[in-house]
Amino acid sequence: MTLIGDWQKLCTPEKVCYSKNLKHNKTAMIKHDKEKKDIKEEKESQKAAEKSHKNENSDNSTLDKKTEEEADQKEPESEDEKTEVSGDIEMDEKDKLIISLEEKNNELNEKFLRLFSEFDNYRKRTQKERQELLKTASSDIIEAILPVVDDLERAYKSAVENPDMETITEGINLIRTKLNTTLRHKGLEEIPSIGEEFNTDFHEAITHVPAEDKKSKGKIVDEVQKGYMLNGKVLRFAKVVVAN
Repeated sequence: MTLIGDWQKLCTPEKVCYSKNLKHNKTAMIKHDKEKKDIKEEKESQKAAEKSHKNENSDNSTLDKKTEEEADQKEPESEDEKTEVSGDIEMDEKDKLIISLEEKNNELNEKFLRLFSEFDNYRKRTQKERQELLKTASSDIIEAILPVVDDLERAYKSAVENPDMETITEGINLIRTKLNTTLRHKGLEEIPSIGEEFNTDFHEAITHVPAEDKKSKGKIVDEVQKGYMLNGKVLRFAKVVVAN
């Protein structure tokens, strides 16, 4: 028998069907394994995707936390910066206030020095004027008395040439009257004394004598030296004797 004949004998229809079924089953198994493998790979890819998604979410949450922490850290910095800025503003205001106060102080010092200088000049000027006034204050009085001095010289010459007591007495009386009139025009007044009540504002008691009666008690009975007032002010107290 030949090989082809032998093969034909072996390949009966039943065997051919079996062979075909075996081949089909083998193909189905391969397909099933492939599908199973694909499903497994798909599941693994899904798991990997979920894992990567989770990792991304965790990374995002970590980034969010880091961002929040950085923001929290930045907030104090911003507050510190605000504090520094406000401190700088306060320092600027203090510096401006110090500068304005120094300017006012300098201005007041200048005013004080100017006023002090003006007052010092005024004091020196008034002192000089007072000294000059004291030197020339009595010039008008002396000028008014000079005529009386001339009369006294003429009376002395007349008394030498003609020693008549009556004439001399009359001449002296005229000169005294003229002198009193001149002084009265300059504000000089006599302080009344004899017969007046003793007054310590105008009189000075030299001695005391017994009073002759009750009416004369406490009154001035004699005048030792006349007192004078110049323009209402006591120039010299009257020296008197008082009865007690």
